[in-house]
Amino acid sequence: MPTAAKLFAAMAFAAAAYIAAGIYATGLPEGTPTGLLGPVSAALGLVCGWRVSGALAGRGLAAAMGTGVRTSATIAFWALLVFSTARMLRDSTRMIYDGPVEALQGVFSWGVIYGRLLLAPEVLAALVLGGIVGGWLSEWASQRWR
Repeated sequence: MPTAAKLFAAMAFAAAAYIAAGIYATGLPEGTPTGLLGPVSAALGLVCGWRVSGALAGRGLAAAMGTGVRTSATIAFWALLVFSTARMLRDSTRMIYDGPVEALQGVFSWGVIYGRLLLAPEVLAALVLGGIVGGWLSEWASQRWR
């Protein structure tokens, strides 16, 4: 059921994911295409904010901030999975992999490469701060419009 908390969480985490993706893009190697990084991350933030943080709103401010950080971690996981799978698919059309098992291993190897870049302090700070603010906004909306 749609609630104000879910709406606020979805919007806050879409913005947080978009900002974090912009910061993440600055650490990528020169020439890496980043056209869809922001919009796809924002879409993931929208869905995760609605389904994770918005659904768990109303349990208090401390729990909301913890849920916000959890939501940011969920966004990061799904973004790594989506972008590493997209990279594997792009590589597979170039016939880089010998078979489907090697292609699946490619998803995980790209996930590790992209995950290392995710551990930059600026990106982690954006995800944690965005999570705290998103959780707080979700809790505020939950308390405001019961």
